Amino acid sequence: MDPATRIDELRRQIRHYEERYYVHQDSEISDAEFDALMQELQSLERDHPDLVTSDSPTQRVGGRSAESFASVRHAEPMLSLDNAYNEDELKAFDERLRRGLDGFDGPVRYVAELKIDGLSVALQYRDGHLTRAATRGDGITGEDVTANVRTIKDVPHTLRGGPSGAIEIRGEIYLPRREFERTNKEREDAGEPRFANPRNAASGAIRQLDPEQVKRRGLRAFLYQMISTDGTPETHRELLESLKKWGLPVEPHWKALTGIDEVAAYCREWSEQRAAATRVLAFDTDGVVIKLDEIALRRRLGTTSKFPRWAVAFKFPPEQAETTLQRIDINVGRTGAVTPFAVLEAVFIAGTTVSMATLHNANEVARKDIRDGDRVVVEKAGDIIPQVVRVVNPDRTDRAGRWQMPRRCPRCESELVRGEDEAVWRCNNTSCPAKLQRGLEHFAARHAMNIEGLGESLIARLIADRLIASYADVYRLTRERLEQVERMGRKSAANLIAQIERSKTREFWRLIYGLGIRHVGERGAQALAGAFGTMDALLGASKEQLQAVPDIGPVVAAAVHDYFAQPANQHLIAELEALGLRMDAPVTAAAGPGPLSGKTFVLTGTLSTMSREEASEAIQSRGGKVTGSVSKKTDHVVVGADPGSKLTKAEALGISVLDETAFRKLVGL
Repeated sequence: MDPATRIDELRRQIRHYEERYYVHQDSEISDAEFDALMQELQSLERDHPDLVTSDSPTQRVGGRSAESFASVRHAEPMLSLDNAYNEDELKAFDERLRRGLDGFDGPVRYVAELKIDGLSVALQYRDGHLTRAATRGDGITGEDVTANVRTIKDVPHTLRGGPSGAIEIRGEIYLPRREFERTNKEREDAGEPRFANPRNAASGAIRQLDPEQVKRRGLRAFLYQMISTDGTPETHRELLESLKKWGLPVEPHWKALTGIDEVAAYCREWSEQRAAATRVLAFDTDGVVIKLDEIALRRRLGTTSKFPRWAVAFKFPPEQAETTLQRIDINVGRTGAVTPFAVLEAVFIAGTTVSMATLHNANEVARKDIRDGDRVVVEKAGDIIPQVVRVVNPDRTDRAGRWQMPRRCPRCESELVRGEDEAVWRCNNTSCPAKLQRGLEHFAARHAMNIEGLGESLIARLIADRLIASYADVYRLTRERLEQVERMGRKSAANLIAQIERSKTREFWRLIYGLGIRHVGERGAQALAGAFGTMDALLGASKEQLQAVPDIGPVVAAAVHDYFAQPANQHLIAELEALGLRMDAPVTAAAGPGPLSGKTFVLTGTLSTMSREEASEAIQSRGGKVTGSVSKKTDHVVVGADPGSKLTKAEALGISVLDETAFRKLVGL
């Protein structure tokens, strides 16, 4: 695969996983797997700087805000943290930090804190009074959740003392483990799916539209950062002590340390006692955050577009436990993918009880030689997804033989098939009840057609009652039919019919995404809708035309083309159109020649009057090009606060350097 194609594919994958994580609080892969994709993309972009684009995942923090709350622009970007997975990587961080401080002599003073596995939040106080609370969002823009945060008991509405004027305090909202178990018990009793972990539960709670519902969840908070123009303590340890004095909750296990060896020892201690700590601490922790203590030195180091250079997150290795694998079952997904999973004797791992674990695919089961009745080691990948790591007992003389993937779908009895060079078996029966169930869940979800009230359990009942056998059947439902469904009253039926009607006018891209085409995420659906404008144009597009759309690589283009080439899918589109669904969207006009045509720009540092995305849009809409690295081909470098090494390189090459004022004048803002 050529570098450009691989870069395109990596960007598509990373954007999809970022969207799932930041917007929908759903981690589909482990942190380590995500980091591996990002590192590969970074490496390819370093080797091919001409292929770097301003919208690459390497150039931003990730995700976008959900749609339930008003947007809030952060005073300063809320960045992510770079990760270290072992002591060698900790020492490499220390060395980078020293180089950035011009060979700082003597031991560096750090502060280490337990990493809270929750939801980042920014609290604004004016003259000691809480005036606004916002989620992290994409790091530039978040969601205004002030009313909900006011219900969190340990977030004070008024500070005890503290500086006058406007300040911003940042930290983490989390759900205590006891509240997490209570919430999941209530959801089980109501027939709703359990939350996978406390972080997802906290994210879901803070986005409740009714503050009273948020209050019932029992959210808590820890604060650890202050954004202010003046009056900031000189060291991080002083800041933590001040926050506590002002009545703000601070996680108590932080420690001031001198030198990276003390930091490594602290991380080692917590890593070794993590299992015991899980039972003692009220919250989940997946690592230690290490920060440079002196605030003035932090300003000298600055940030990249994604991370502060003065901090790093040391991630604990996944917690493991041994248990018995009772049997191997298989699951059928919305695309027909048939995946094996392990049914386990319940075991406690990383704060939750685990009774099922992924086995990924048939090849992995064969490679690890996993069989019914085995003693196995289980871990939570990224502390989220339980997976079987290995078999403990190789001697199986009295147990089952090797596991084989069934040759037929467990739900519809259709023959399973596996494509060339694919690890996943699939059911290709378009009428498979399991595929229909998962597909309808996706179609009706908030980020697709957003049909509130059409959830997993109701879809299962509608399929069982033979009221729906396709997406189109959703729009043929009537109030009278729904009233006959178990546990559906007149009011609930009327509300659902109203939601279904409302969904007909959703944006065109939502329909494309809701169809569940393989490899097409929200961003891809938006790109397709903007490029083609109508369903007819999209249906008639060739692979070459599809691949010409930004964010659509060859794999996605082939999947879209193959989907619309199938007569059954063409028939479905025709049915949906006849039932009144929106089938068009404004076409994005192609960019023509502009005043910046032929000019290449690089952005570095934090701009005060606009985000990087807005600056990039200003350049591109005027015909210019934005890249991620400085070279002899660069015409201008736009410099904001805390610029990085790009400024140094630009000066060395004699490239034009524009401050924010000069840049705004150049583009006519």
